[in-house]
Amino acid sequence: MRIEGNIVDVLNHRVFPGLIEVYKGRIKRIEETDGHYDRFIMPGFVDAHIHIESSMLVPSEFARIAVKHGTVATVSDPHEIANVLGVEGVEFMIENGKKTPFKFNFGAPSCVPATGFETAGAEIGPDEIRGLLERDEIKYLAEMMNYPGVIHDDVDVHRKISISKSLGKPVDGHAPGLRGDELTRYISAGISTDHECFTQEEAFEKLSKGMKVIIREGSAAKNFEALIGLANEHYQNMMFCSDDKHPDDLLLGHINDLCARALQRGVSLFKVLEMACINPVNHYGLEVGQLRLGDMADFIVVRDLENFSVESTYINGKCVFDRGKSYIEPQEFDLPNAFSTGFKSESDFRLVSDSEKVRVIVARDGELITDSKEGRANLKAGNLVSNLEDDILKITVVNRYSDQEPAIAFIKNFGLREGAIASSVGHDSHNIIAVGANDEMLCKAVNTIIENKGGICVISGDDSLVLPLPVAGIMSDRGAEWVGEKYAELDKKAKALGSRLRAPFMTLSFMALLVIPSLKLSDLGLFDGKDFEFTDVLI
Repeated sequence: MRIEGNIVDVLNHRVFPGLIEVYKGRIKRIEETDGHYDRFIMPGFVDAHIHIESSMLVPSEFARIAVKHGTVATVSDPHEIANVLGVEGVEFMIENGKKTPFKFNFGAPSCVPATGFETAGAEIGPDEIRGLLERDEIKYLAEMMNYPGVIHDDVDVHRKISISKSLGKPVDGHAPGLRGDELTRYISAGISTDHECFTQEEAFEKLSKGMKVIIREGSAAKNFEALIGLANEHYQNMMFCSDDKHPDDLLLGHINDLCARALQRGVSLFKVLEMACINPVNHYGLEVGQLRLGDMADFIVVRDLENFSVESTYINGKCVFDRGKSYIEPQEFDLPNAFSTGFKSESDFRLVSDSEKVRVIVARDGELITDSKEGRANLKAGNLVSNLEDDILKITVVNRYSDQEPAIAFIKNFGLREGAIASSVGHDSHNIIAVGANDEMLCKAVNTIIENKGGICVISGDDSLVLPLPVAGIMSDRGAEWVGEKYAELDKKAKALGSRLRAPFMTLSFMALLVIPSLKLSDLGLFDGKDFEFTDVLI
């Protein structure tokens, strides 16, 4: 195969007219010509940190859409499905991904369960970590979010890190807001990256201490604007990632969008492309071509170097996308799952009290971190209920692995004036999480998720809208376009009920993420992420 165009040589910071000859999946010849071309050939994009599960698509379906945006590879942490199904879940992701030419590079999930303060569906200890890391498909130890365990010398945490280091595989970090001496201890343990920075000052400190910083712009957590100012000076130690990308957003764009935005913010072209195409390959040792002689023929054809409008995508010399059509085919697969809780009654969501004063989770739009404040719920017949006037709503997390009593708390900034929303995508353990304007709607929403053995839903009066997620309760068995359309419909419905959040379901999914401060809710109770201990709802 031969292809001609303006070749973007990122490694040598030059663009020249030329041709590329591909033989048996590799670049056999690159030759400069005197041609005049209106298209550019460049290395493909790499998402440096993503949970494929958060797209609600299985890997093969994710790949079918990602190649439309010029993405040829991902650094993929299967942490979400591992918390549901353990090693079996990781193997599902690997095997399903292998059915496509797309280059999934999976990590060994380091924190399953993420903490001991919640109920997960599985556990992955040091022995299982070694078994995973010894596999060629596993490229790294995935985000070490138990940073207190690293800092305070937890034995199992350090065993996992040591195993990865002994096998020559990098260790990903996850330490939002960690600074000073504790950050130094965290890095010295062997942690090489962080994608959780939410201020430029935090990112600069991590860079100055030898970490690589990954700029995240996902469906909920958006740190691009805060961090991009560092790129011109520190691009060699920075990358781009989405972390969590919902299906409707994935249909619109991926890493290509971040490259266009970086150029608009004054970052020079080749620095942007090193971050998006080269740095992840070098850091993780990926088998992804960089448009060099002898490399695997992984490249894209774009119409311009401003918006990166993708015309074609090639992986291992095979055209997987061309002029609007993806050539990655849908695949058949089994539906692994884990749902063992029974239906709930409205009385299960009562919170008995003789006072209205409560500790409230304050959600932040576009961020994973939350705040904590004192507020007032409404007291009715000895039961604390949602206070719609002050936007203090009842939130619940329900154990989906066994039949247990729901955990109850209160949250601000979801804005629902009626009804409820619920999801079995609840990081990290993926129990059922729901927010409602009243107990009746809260109960209906939770039972809708249980009935479907996973999904997301909106309940209003007698009306219900649900997107089933039968694959581990976190992914669909349908195509991206259908899932994206259904998700967009649910998003619109939640906003019609009063939510002002840009991505209410993505934000909801992180309200049980205990490793991100400050106040969150697990199936076992309200959790203070700063002190790393449970705290009382009632004040």
